[in-house]
Amino acid sequence: MCKDSNKKPYYITTAIAYASGKPHIGNTYEAVLADAIARYKRAEGYDVFFQTGTDEHGQKIEEKAEAAGITPKEFVDKAAGEIMKIWDLMNTSYDKFIRTTDKDHEEQVQKIFKKLYEQDDIYKGYYEGLYCTPCESFFTESQLADGKCPDCGREVKPAKEEAYFFRMSKYADRLIKHINENPDFIQPVSRKNEMMNNFLLPGLQDLCVSRTTFKWGIPVSFDPKHVTYVWLDALTNYITGIGYDCDGKSSEQFEKLWPADLHLIGKDIIRFHTIYWPIFLMALDVPLPKQVFGHPWLLQGDGKMSKSKGNVLYADTLVDFFGVDAVRYFVLHEMPFDNDGVISWELMVERMNSDLANILGNLVNRTISMSNKYFEGIVNNGKAAEAVDEDLKAVVLEEVKKVQEKMEKLRVADAMTSIFNIFRRSNKYIDETTPWTLAKDEASKERLETVLYNLTEAIAIGASLLDSFMPDTSQKILAQLNTSKRELSQMNEFGLYPSGNKVTDKPEILFARMDMKEVMEKVEALYPPKAEETQEPAKEEGPAVIDIEAKAEIEYEDFARLQFQVGEIIACEAVPKSKKLLCSQVKIGSQVKQIVSGIKAHYSPEEMVGKKVMVVVNLKPAKLAGVMSEGMLLCAEDSQGNLSLMVPEKPMPAGAEIC
Repeated sequence: MCKDSNKKPYYITTAIAYASGKPHIGNTYEAVLADAIARYKRAEGYDVFFQTGTDEHGQKIEEKAEAAGITPKEFVDKAAGEIMKIWDLMNTSYDKFIRTTDKDHEEQVQKIFKKLYEQDDIYKGYYEGLYCTPCESFFTESQLADGKCPDCGREVKPAKEEAYFFRMSKYADRLIKHINENPDFIQPVSRKNEMMNNFLLPGLQDLCVSRTTFKWGIPVSFDPKHVTYVWLDALTNYITGIGYDCDGKSSEQFEKLWPADLHLIGKDIIRFHTIYWPIFLMALDVPLPKQVFGHPWLLQGDGKMSKSKGNVLYADTLVDFFGVDAVRYFVLHEMPFDNDGVISWELMVERMNSDLANILGNLVNRTISMSNKYFEGIVNNGKAAEAVDEDLKAVVLEEVKKVQEKMEKLRVADAMTSIFNIFRRSNKYIDETTPWTLAKDEASKERLETVLYNLTEAIAIGASLLDSFMPDTSQKILAQLNTSKRELSQMNEFGLYPSGNKVTDKPEILFARMDMKEVMEKVEALYPPKAEETQEPAKEEGPAVIDIEAKAEIEYEDFARLQFQVGEIIACEAVPKSKKLLCSQVKIGSQVKQIVSGIKAHYSPEEMVGKKVMVVVNLKPAKLAGVMSEGMLLCAEDSQGNLSLMVPEKPMPAGAEIC
């Protein structure tokens, strides 16, 4: 049952994590992001139901279990326990953790499969194609990227087997109509455009929904040599987990919570959630979810996290170094709305020292310490106001409003920036009012009281807002201020901190500064270099010189109009239906530009990520193969047409000017 029948319900889900191993920090980010949204919605007064869980069937798990010498169920029990342990470590406030091996889920999947078969949405045939085991997906030759899986870049193998198929095209027009009439259904807009232009409008192929070449899955009740294929099993968790019944006896909880308010998923599985899932629901005559948000990826500094690359970061490792709330802050604050974010040890230490230890921790400690030093911890509103006070109050209330606006649009990173703007402005207020100077003059006592009251109130508001994102830190700050969390409905007024209240006499260090060198030494001990990385690279002979046809001379002013900067490629993917083009997200200073380049024959998307490159940044944007390009990567080309990206000789920051 839902928790409070008097409140408006809000149902949020994550994608269920595949139980094939321990989730890295990029996977964990989604659970933390969903938790921040769920906590904020609760603060807004919603009766939130937050569901997450594990996807536990499939060939990959069957093979891993066999290699480990245990049954698939034993394997997924251990993996699900590991995933739940990390979700709990990261303080995620989920209401249900569903597993696709749950008996009630398996029973409903069998009923759903049979119903769809009986109404002729599913038919038997056979599949012949190229199969990617890790992604559990079939592809045609034209869908491959450089002969490999377009989703994960791994090898594919020819496969042919009897299978059941779902008639996707039967519902395609209805889905297109729904997307056009509901512009917020797929977010961000770039994901919607991708689904429409690359999949729906060109026409849908029927979808394979059963397998016979492995056994670890939910058997098809009327044809037990078949097991239900991944997406018809996994996607239905969103309704089976809240009591959907295919026979029309759904629970009161399902009737209250469905349709879901938000499916929060990674951008790599947006197609399954915005095409397959809505069509399944249409066939079942069940309403569609209100919104599907495909969040970007969190990338390691040297590319997408990969166990084969040895660059995987895990939440528990990061927590050992920085603490839970510091990791939550980083993954939530560093992820742009529509572009991939980057995580690195160096950046974590930098944020720890600048944002958490200095801007926040030092502010709280200084304010409480001054209240204890000058007024024995008693915080009185002295009513001795000056113009600078009004500016502080205006900034605080304006940032509160921005947090609410940003969270309405799921711009979590922007909301956190606004909260920290409150703390930044408070630090500036200390510099403007110089409390230590006021303390020297007895006549300024009331003014000093006012200053410390305003600081305490600003911190109380900021800490209350912080509760959805860094709950432990929020509670620690409010406890030190000897006050309770401010309700969102009370955030439009400055001055509610009780005058005469006493703060703690022993302020706690919230975040300690870290020494970069010491941290990196510990990291190196955790990740010793592989043998091949310590060997001297073989020297290559330089290419022969090349003469090319000279172009007409230009004036210096012509050259000066071009702007060249160093960019860092933080994400890259193949342009659909193009044999030559890669689409890169290039970080240049504080901006990220999308640049399309004809270098697919020379670089894989995985190779591109993490490279520092030379970029022409002020070219007029243009569309290439229907994809917007906002600049140009500089390359060298030899007489055989081989390309090499131009890269800085020495380490240079993204945004450095090339002159």
